[in-house]
Amino acid sequence: MTLPREILSTTQINTLESLREHLQWAIELEHATLPPYLCALYSLDPARNPDAVEVVGSVFVEEMIHLALAANLLNAVGGQPCIDTPRMLPRHPRPLPHGDRSLELSLVPFGAESLEMFLRLERPAPPGAPAEGDSYETIGQFYDAIEQALHHLCAELGEQAVFCGDPARQVTAGHFLHSGGHLKAVNDLTSALAALEEIVEQGEGTARGEVWDGDQDIFHPERNEVAHYYRFQELKLGRRFQRGDTPQSGPTGEAVALDLAGVRPMRPNPRLADHPLGSPIRLAQEEFNRTYCAVLHLLDHAFNGSPSKLGVATGTMYALKAQAQSLMEMPEGDGTTAGPTFEYVEPELRR
Repeated sequence: MTLPREILSTTQINTLESLREHLQWAIELEHATLPPYLCALYSLDPARNPDAVEVVGSVFVEEMIHLALAANLLNAVGGQPCIDTPRMLPRHPRPLPHGDRSLELSLVPFGAESLEMFLRLERPAPPGAPAEGDSYETIGQFYDAIEQALHHLCAELGEQAVFCGDPARQVTAGHFLHSGGHLKAVNDLTSALAALEEIVEQGEGTARGEVWDGDQDIFHPERNEVAHYYRFQELKLGRRFQRGDTPQSGPTGEAVALDLAGVRPMRPNPRLADHPLGSPIRLAQEEFNRTYCAVLHLLDHAFNGSPSKLGVATGTMYALKAQAQSLMEMPEGDGTTAGPTFEYVEPELRR
């Protein structure tokens, strides 16, 4: 059974090649969230803001899982994930790849501005919102378009023709800590739909209208895990969601403490060009960029036939933390500190 023509025209994903293109966009989308989350996370003093560190850190880890799931989806349908490319690191502030251009992602420290950005990024799709394969208003609508395309193409071409990728390229190793999320192989329509569900529910909640994402909270085993959007609401409103709460009621549980004085005042959207060649801040930013691009290189290999590289990539990320926090201790002279710039470094210049 094929989908109605009006649905296909909305999704704009009606060929296998178009599906592969959109799944590459999904990889780029999931990656685009990482630099803003890292800047907010590393600007926080863990001793003074443990609740915020827990939230932002867990969301970052789950976005890494989503990136890997998107790569598994693309590999499953015979595509080739592209990670180590300048396209991954355009200048900030930047829009989501192929998304609503009114949403801009910036590199800023944790605070009111970053919270509003994250709430907009993770916002649930409105009830009855259409699937949108391009210029999507919400991430959920974008993944709805991919889900509809999978159903259509499997009906039109046959499931075996759609899921024609090499199973050896699937990444399933459990390298991710601090998350209730799951990284599983994708090899058929059922597992593909499960991967999409994992991505969407962790972002905006189960069943489009639930606070919870369907996983158990590893930090608070007595309760279910709250979806990303609602975790950021907890930080904004200063209270946790508890059993019985709904999106309409808001959180009514225990208080969440924030100490905004315990945040490093990183300069928004820093650039290498802000400092002369050879200056200490620029040298430290260049070192960070080389390390970050090394992570992209390892992820590229992990998703293109060397799954074991994923563990090496996540290990390399620990170096990023030290480098970013070191930058955020370097004063800029205007009341702010330096920060990572997330600019692409060509492979031959990474030594």
